[in-house]
Amino acid sequence: MFELFDAVLAARLQFAFTIAFHIIFPALSIGLASYLMVLQGLWLKTGKDIYRRAWRYWVKIFAVIFGMGVVSGIVMSYQIGTNWSVFSDKTGPILGPLMGYEVLTAFFLEAGFLGVMLFGSNRVSRRLHFMATIMVAVGTMISGFWILSVNSWMQTPAGYTINDVGQFIATDWWQVVFNPSFPYRFVHMMLAAYLTTAFLVGGVSAWHLLKDKTNSAAKLMFSMSMWMALLVAPIQIIAGDFHGLNTLKHQPMKIAAMEGNFESQNGAPLILFGWPDVKNKVVHGKIAVPKLASLILTHDVDGHLPGLDAFPEEDWPNVPLVFWSFRIMVAIGFAMFLVGLWSALMRLRKKLYDAKWLHRAAVLMAPSGSIAILAGWITTEVGRQPYTVYGLLRTADSVSPLDAPAVNASLLAFVLVYFLVFGSGIYYLLKLFKRTPSLNERDIKTGQPRRAAGITPIQGLADKINDDSKEGK
Repeated sequence: MFELFDAVLAARLQFAFTIAFHIIFPALSIGLASYLMVLQGLWLKTGKDIYRRAWRYWVKIFAVIFGMGVVSGIVMSYQIGTNWSVFSDKTGPILGPLMGYEVLTAFFLEAGFLGVMLFGSNRVSRRLHFMATIMVAVGTMISGFWILSVNSWMQTPAGYTINDVGQFIATDWWQVVFNPSFPYRFVHMMLAAYLTTAFLVGGVSAWHLLKDKTNSAAKLMFSMSMWMALLVAPIQIIAGDFHGLNTLKHQPMKIAAMEGNFESQNGAPLILFGWPDVKNKVVHGKIAVPKLASLILTHDVDGHLPGLDAFPEEDWPNVPLVFWSFRIMVAIGFAMFLVGLWSALMRLRKKLYDAKWLHRAAVLMAPSGSIAILAGWITTEVGRQPYTVYGLLRTADSVSPLDAPAVNASLLAFVLVYFLVFGSGIYYLLKLFKRTPSLNERDIKTGQPRRAAGITPIQGLADKINDDSKEGK
């Protein structure tokens, strides 16, 4: 029989693998939907066709990403029922309704207007089409609201009681939904979605500028993405600080693992780099700034920070993994901030579209948001272990009574199928990124939009053929 991991570890790895694929696509869907809404609004307000062209370039990419997000999300729902049936039984009375609200308020909204948004530009009025785009953008954010409420409740459970059979029952739905960590997680994740999208758009447009710095659509997209980086990256750093303070209050053991603090102390240093040795309870080769961790987390240079020694060792998460994933996330966040400042300097010097090194850096940073989201997710979820519901329900007590060979076999099947299916999807996305977001000469000279509504199907087909030929398809 095929058995590589025990049943609990195999089930955890399977869920981690599938959600690692899934989490990227909804984040990009949230950011791209809002970006498309802004582009379409600017087109309607200014009448400049460059905004419509940018919208048409990214709406195809959005459709593929949205579809991949839906498919990967369905798989996880089945896993919760098959591999985590005990967890489903115990938390179902709370998490079930929250997931149902997500379907009723968000998924139905997205599904109802997505078709109009993707295929209705030549079939409905401009205002109705714009409203459909707004509804899809709002729907993606509402979906994020409910999903993050579910996850936050698992991190900081509130508003519940436990009945005679060990199930969590809601006593106050307001406390369940708006649990102590939810506001911080929601803001942090929404900002992360916008930054992830900004750097993807910036990287793609910078790649096209390196090939042709006169490309008007690429210049527009690069400018907008760099504005987003400049404005949102510092806000994200501040939001992350507030989130850290909230985590210290409600999950101090996670903070201890993130900081690599094995000992409780006053005036704790901020360890920049090092390797945590759990066996010997020390960080080897560390580079640290004295008292900075206490200053950041308690706003007092001599503030007290609990270490891992304040908690039973059997409750510790995987310290090296949490320690390094947190540093990867923070490093990328500051790199985004620096790129935003760099772009502002080039903009002031009127060299934003001529700065090849900035463009090369933007290309390298294109996947940075996705990497940061994965690192942040690892920090959050691995830092919660060994619990599925923090402090109340252990992971080992949440798994289904399955034999290890069965879970290992399904894990292997998921790996093979995911790399085949989603590898093909990512390959297709890369081909879409390579399309040149060009304008034809008439649009560049006049800046006037062609009609988007009220044209005949033959005219629409002719326009599409003309557009595709201009884009080298």
